[in-house]
Amino acid sequence: MMTLGEIYAAGRKTVIGSLTFSAEDIIRFARDFDPQPFHLDEEDAKHSLFGGLCASGWHTSAGWMQCFVRFWKDEIRRLAAEGLHAPKLGPSPGFRELKWLKPVYAGDTITYAVTFLEARVVASRPGWRINTIFCEGENQHGETVIQFESKVIEFT
Repeated sequence: MMTLGEIYAAGRKTVIGSLTFSAEDIIRFARDFDPQPFHLDEEDAKHSLFGGLCASGWHTSAGWMQCFVRFWKDEIRRLAAEGLHAPKLGPSPGFRELKWLKPVYAGDTITYAVTFLEARVVASRPGWRINTIFCEGENQHGETVIQFESKVIEFT
């Protein structure tokens, strides 16, 4: 079984997918998870700080996860086709420095990426590693809209 560090060179950015945020998706997410006027109503949003309907930062974050899960499933298949075994990835023990740098407006397409930073062996858990990754998303204008550092457990 390979490790993330063997698959991805430290510091190399990998695009994991894109997601277009429609007005309907923004409103649907906001209704359930972040019911603020600038996420729920296009007219109210025009008169807000953002000047238009925009996605919740949590929606933007969930978009990163949606793209990552899809990407990782594809990577598992790609590696298997090459006769390699992808590492098992578990939950994240946390993240830090989450920043929503620019609003994501209805119609924006965000392209998400991950950069492998480092890994450390978990001494108390044989076969476990804690990987540090840098996660980000850019809109169609090349502007970074979200970034954060995350940890992900890798195990055998």
